[in-house]
Amino acid sequence: MSGDLGEYVAVGARVGLRPFTPGDADEFIARAWQSRELHEPWLFPPLTAETYAAYAAQLIGNPERVGLLVCDTADGSIAGFININNIVRGGFLSGALGYGAFAHAAGRGLLTEGLGLVLAHAFGPLGLHRLEANIQPGNTASRALVRRAGFRLEGFSPAMLFIDGAWRDHERWAITSDTDPKR
Repeated sequence: MSGDLGEYVAVGARVGLRPFTPGDADEFIARAWQSRELHEPWLFPPLTAETYAAYAAQLIGNPERVGLLVCDTADGSIAGFININNIVRGGFLSGALGYGAFAHAAGRGLLTEGLGLVLAHAFGPLGLHRLEANIQPGNTASRALVRRAGFRLEGFSPAMLFIDGAWRDHERWAITSDTDPKR
């Protein structure tokens, strides 16, 4: 755990965002194991050193992805993560979000604050115009998170993503840089 505010790309009242590092493996894996009941069947973060290394390698230094850890600034512990995947530049300026809170931090508003910081980072320094979140219809916590952040429901995609051995339906939620998050 680290509490050095200088390593964060954005800091809010209770959380800071910082990039994934190889050194986060032990804490991330431990938090992921502790959070399996919360995550499954929606999300399957890495649970071993090998899968974490492969996961982090896809995020570190990749121009098509930005991986950010949401850290509790009180003690530097990892509260969750928010990744911007499939970043497309040019006329699209878009990315797709992937995220998860860890069980010890769930229900405390830390990921909500972290998502607000990610939106400011994506629409500011990253220069994106649009972010999307594809959510399985039964994942009420995830739907509530994006709704609180000002995302709008844009549609439904049957059998969109292959997760946990089956093609899963998803709702498509999105927000653009010109969206008023207070609406």
